[in-house]
Amino acid sequence: MNTLSARIEGIGFWSNGLPTWPAACVFAATGALEPAAAAKPSPLLLAPNERRRAPESVAVALEVAHAACTDAGREPSTLPSVFASTHGDLAITDYMCATLAGDPRAISPTKFHNSVHNAAAGYWTIGNGCVRATTAVSAYDASFAQGLLEALVQIATGAEAVLLAAYDTTAVGPLGPMSNSRGLLGGALVLSARSESARGGGAHLRATLVDGEAPQGSGALAQQAAGNAMAPMLPLFDALAIGADLALLKAGPKRILRVELAHD
Repeated sequence: MNTLSARIEGIGFWSNGLPTWPAACVFAATGALEPAAAAKPSPLLLAPNERRRAPESVAVALEVAHAACTDAGREPSTLPSVFASTHGDLAITDYMCATLAGDPRAISPTKFHNSVHNAAAGYWTIGNGCVRATTAVSAYDASFAQGLLEALVQIATGAEAVLLAAYDTTAVGPLGPMSNSRGLLGGALVLSARSESARGGGAHLRATLVDGEAPQGSGALAQQAAGNAMAPMLPLFDALAIGADLALLKAGPKRILRVELAHD
C-alpha cells in the first residue's frame, strides 16, 4: 500500500475525567484528571431539550467533532465527515432487543431512531446544515484505523479537508460479556491536504498499512481508557499529546496502520 498523508489541523477529545483535548494533554504529562468533570458531554450543537435526550454515543461524537472543527478554525458545514464506532450505542441495542423480546409494540420511536449506526453522523449533518458526504464505519477493533484510512483516501482523491470522529460507549445487559466496553470515549481529527496549517502548529501524519500485530497501547491515555472499545485509537492520541513521532494502530487481523508524525 502506498503511504497516505495529511495535516492534522484540529483535535477533539472526551473521556471520563478528561472532557477536552487540553485536559488530555495535561493528563498525559502529569497524570492529573480534570476536577469535577461532567459524566456526559453536553454538545452545544443540539437544542437544550435534544441535548438532554441525546444518547451518550451521539453526545460524545458531536462534542469531539465540534471541538476538532473549532480547533481547526473550520466551518463544520463545509467538511465531509467520517464517523467510526466499534459498536454504535450498546445501551440502545440492549433496550431494543429486550423490548422486542418482551413487548414489541412498546418500542420507543426516538430510541429506534437512535439505534442505527449512522445516528451520530445524521445528527451532525442535520445540526450543521451540512450537505457534504458523510460515512459511518464499523470494523470491530480496527474501526478507528479504518476510519482514518477512509478519511485519508478522501484527501488523496481530492477532498481539501475531512472530519474524522470516533467514539464508543459502555456495554450493558447480556451484550456486555460479548461486546465488552466500559466508560465513554471519543476522539476527532480535522485532516487536510495542506502542507502547512493556516493557524500555525499542528502535526503532519504519514500512514502506511503493513503486516503485523499492533502492540497494546501503553501511554497515559491508553491506560486511562483501556476498557473502552475505541481504545485502539489511543496510541495516536498519546503520541500527539506528548509529541512522539510514531503510533501503531490495529487495522485488522495481522494488519497495522503505521502512523508517522512530524510536529511543527
